[in-house]
Amino acid sequence: MNTNQNVGKYGEDRAAEYLERLGYCLVERNWRCAAGEIDIVAKDKDCLVFAEVKTRTRTGFGHPFEAITQSKMLKMRQLVGEWCKANQAPSSQVRLDAISVLVTGGRVHIEHLKQVF
Repeated sequence: MNTNQNVGKYGEDRAAEYLERLGYCLVERNWRCAAGEIDIVAKDKDCLVFAEVKTRTRTGFGHPFEAITQSKMLKMRQLVGEWCKANQAPSSQVRLDAISVLVTGGRVHIEHLKQVF
């Protein structure tokens, strides 16, 4: 595992803990299919939440949210459909969220955008 993978896993772990503190129920992490990967699937009351997590240790290449492009969001929509089909879950109550994890100076700063698409 390289440094970027370590940072990414650390950020996803912090994001999962954050969602659990908010009362979300984690359903799945790092779900993969031929089309790609969903970082976190969770339940927020009656809504399935599909979260894309971006982690950075500095902002020299921009804020973590800047890495979530329009094409990434289109891919996420496709992946949500694949997940719902694979899990026989109704896709009527779904939400796509983005979570930014910025780790600097030993501190973790999390931002959470709901319904980004």
